[in-house]
Order: sequence, then structure tokens, then C-alpha cells
Amino acid sequence: MNTLLVFAFLSAASALPLSQQDEFHFKSWMEQHNRDYNIREYPNRLQIFAENKRRIDKHNAGNHSFSMKLNQFSDMTFTEFRKAFLWSVPQNCSATKGKYLQSNGPHPDSVDWRKKGNFVTPVKNQGSCGSCWTFSTTGCLESVTAINTGKLVPLSEQQLVDCAQDFNNHGCNGGLPSQAFEYIMYNKGLMTEKDYPYTAFDDACVYKPELAAAFVKDVVNITANDEMGMVDAVATHNPVSFAFDVTSDFMHYSKGVFTSTVCEKTADKVNHAVLAVGYGQEKDSPYWIVKNSWGEGWGINGYFLIERGKNMCGLAACSSFPVV
Repeated sequence: MNTLLVFAFLSAASALPLSQQDEFHFKSWMEQHNRDYNIREYPNRLQIFAENKRRIDKHNAGNHSFSMKLNQFSDMTFTEFRKAFLWSVPQNCSATKGKYLQSNGPHPDSVDWRKKGNFVTPVKNQGSCGSCWTFSTTGCLESVTAINTGKLVPLSEQQLVDCAQDFNNHGCNGGLPSQAFEYIMYNKGLMTEKDYPYTAFDDACVYKPELAAAFVKDVVNITANDEMGMVDAVATHNPVSFAFDVTSDFMHYSKGVFTSTVCEKTADKVNHAVLAVGYGQEKDSPYWIVKNSWGEGWGINGYFLIERGKNMCGLAACSSFPVV
């Protein structure tokens, strides 16, 4: 389909006029991300890409605490993105009861477990599967185990996808780290990523107890909405799993401290689980340092910062970590 025909088709099909520059940027993006579309799909993806780019450019021209950029999701609508990468089955973490006992402090101004030693595995990529909860779980258990044993070993997300349904988890459709920790505790172990590799699909459970490499003795749920409890846990113990409500702006996050005026803060609205590996402050903006599971090409090499102290997007609604 030549350029003129594409523009004619799009002009008739959409209220948003497209330019040759739009197509130039799109083709460059396609090459960068190794994308290819058939003759029917191409105009639609170009249209979505152009709309996303306009939104990103408008945001970056404004006065915001974070910036946005094109990434691997830029040919998707937020509806498509949400279906592919976030939970489709609502998870109400208000059912988990907090039992975390805070220390008396004081807490350091900043903490980053990545700089304390070999305690955090590299950023992983969940692919088109709403299994973020498994990556939050393994990331936390990997770190807690490394802090306690000195050995950092990548653990199996796929075992949780395939085997943890009895603990109210739903594979690629969602789950909660606290429930995954419970599964590991009662199941008596989690295998390594090497022995039970990730496929990004729901499959039959093939757990082999003799190959269990990490164990959970207890699960600590931080009291709902107690963000200072999270600070205390990260400062005095280890990284902490948490969930929050992802909105469309977050899809194209690039750097800076993420904030939102439209996200939800209640426990029944969270739709994505991640791992707090530390915290800090930028000028007057306190933030969390968070490990995501969308690959190293997203955000700040796979990480993001999010405002701390205001239960931003419900991030303090259901945080937890395991005892090993």
C-alpha cells in the first residue's frame, strides 16, 4: 500500500489528520521494535501510534513531574494494553489482614537495595500475559532469600502461573503476591526459573518438589494503606511487593516521579503488581524506586519512580513480603 493510498484511506476513516512525518516516525518505530503489519492492519496501527505520539508530545510540553516516551506499547490503545498486560480478574486485596510490626525508626532518607549488594535480579518481561503478580512475587522472594543466604537465584514465575490457582490466583488473568507467598508456603517450595521456565501462557502444573529452590516460612501483610509501614519494611528488612492502579499515562512512562489525578486508590481497583526496591526524594518529591516486569526497554531501564506518602494509585492498599 503506497503512502498516498494510506493517507487517502486514513483521511476518510479518521477525524485525526495524519502527516508524512507521522508515517516516518511510525516506520522508524516499527523498525526499532521489529514490527510488521498486513495491509489492513497497518492504517489502524499508524492511527493509534500517531494519537499516542501526540499525547506524549503534549504531556512533555506541559509542567509535569514525569515525562513520557514512545515504547513497545505505542501501537496499542490503552484498552488493548490493559487486556494484554494488566489483570482482567479483579483482585480485592482488602481481604488480607495486616500483621506487620513497625520498628521505632528512625529511617534513612533513602534506600536502594540494588546498591546494598547482589540482592535484586535483572528486570524481566512478562510478555502478553497478566502475570505481573508472579514477577512481583519472585522478585521479592529472590531478594529476601539473597539477603538471608547470600545467594541470588532467579525463581519461576511459570510455576505460579500454572500451580497457584487454589490460592485465589488466576494465571495470566491476575493474582496477588500475598496469595502467591501463601501458595509457596503451603506448597513447600518454588522452583528456579531455569528448571521451570517462563512461557507467558497458562499451562498444566508440573511442579517437582525435589527441585524446590526457595521456601517461605511466613507471609507478612503490611496494614492496608499504611505507607509508613512500607517505608519501615523496605528500610529495615527487604524489598516489598505491592499493587496499584495503572492508568493510561503510565503506559508510556519514561522518567521522573509518576503521579496521577485520575487513578483509583481503593483495594479493589489495583490492577498491576510490582516490587519496591527502595525509596528517596527529589527536591520536594518523595518517591518509591520500583522494579517493573515489562522489560528493560520500558521506563528507566525497566524501573520507575512513583510519588511516596500519598497512597498514589492505591500503592499502599496491599503490600507484602515473605519470611524465609
